[in-house]
Amino acid sequence: MADHALTVPLRSPLAQYADRLAAATRTSDGAVRLAELPFLTQVDVRLDAKGAAAEAVGLALDLPLPLQPNTVVRAGELTALWLGPDEWLLVAPPGGERDLEGRIREAAGEEPVSVTDVSAQRTTLLVTGPRAHDLLAHGCPLDLHPRAFGSGRCAQTTLGRTQIVLVARDEPRAGFWVLVRSSFAGYLADWLLDAAAEYV
Repeated sequence: MADHALTVPLRSPLAQYADRLAAATRTSDGAVRLAELPFLTQVDVRLDAKGAAAEAVGLALDLPLPLQPNTVVRAGELTALWLGPDEWLLVAPPGGERDLEGRIREAAGEEPVSVTDVSAQRTTLLVTGPRAHDLLAHGCPLDLHPRAFGSGRCAQTTLGRTQIVLVARDEPRAGFWVLVRSSFAGYLADWLLDAAAEYV
């Protein structure tokens, strides 16, 4: 019997906000720009940072796992975020989950490692522009001054009472990634749009 399963197109958690985010960007005179980066590959990796698997995985990915707390390492389109002494989040373009998982498992071999695809758990908001720091500072308890939270930094924190992973991007004027659980994405988008009204 033929399989007649319905194929439903993917819909991002913030699809209904696309026009509002774009409108805020147009009216803010470039002070703040907001956009969703939907469907990024996100793979959570747990292993012993001092064990053989950490080095093997780093070699296989051509990206050493960051060992300094709250730091980011980037190589090409792959980004590794330090989340804890034995935990990292790997972020890559959409659709690379299986390949990334396979490479990590193969590199780790018999060493203990946990590899979990969490791509559907979160979406990513891009916050850029000259006033991006100011906008995020309205609702984030961290010191976001570039001296304290400059490029190549990340943190698990809150923004507008929502748990997020915040990443200071390393390219010039690249702004921030705000990784938020899909179930809270709409609330956070509303909060950002409201807070950004000050810069319109």
